[in-house]
Amino acid sequence: MDIRDATYQDLPGILEIERLSFAQPWSINSFKRELTLPFSRLMVAGKESASPDGISGFMCRWLVADESHILNVAVHPDMRRYGIGTELIATVIGEAKGKQVQVVTLEVRRTNLPARNLYRKFGFEERRLRRNYYGPGEDALVMELEIRSENGSKIL
Repeated sequence: MDIRDATYQDLPGILEIERLSFAQPWSINSFKRELTLPFSRLMVAGKESASPDGISGFMCRWLVADESHILNVAVHPDMRRYGIGTELIATVIGEAKGKQVQVVTLEVRRTNLPARNLYRKFGFEERRLRRNYYGPGEDALVMELEIRSENGSKIL
């Protein structure tokens, strides 16, 4: 599995996965903007993929002060259940630990049980509900992972 920073050349593959994964996908301009923000990181995962560009999944995160916030993560439907999402999340958590981040946060659809279970495997906890976050009747759960040092104490 190769995880690397995305480039403008990766945008067609990212957009394909985004459109296959979400009812209200981000636009190409949203992804272009993320590539220019100094606190944003857009990553792609490559594996022998069904997509012609070799991109199996992607993740976008912001790193602001002592918080890492996962904005968007998706895996091509043909490549799900191969651990790609796990690798992407592990990369963000590893980066957070290396940069002395205290918490990693994200929003997830309340109805997206596979994603919620994946995040729980990493120790994310459901903290609060955001009603209608994804539109009428589509609530989000805010999940947080407190980053701890090797000895188990919180990173300050």
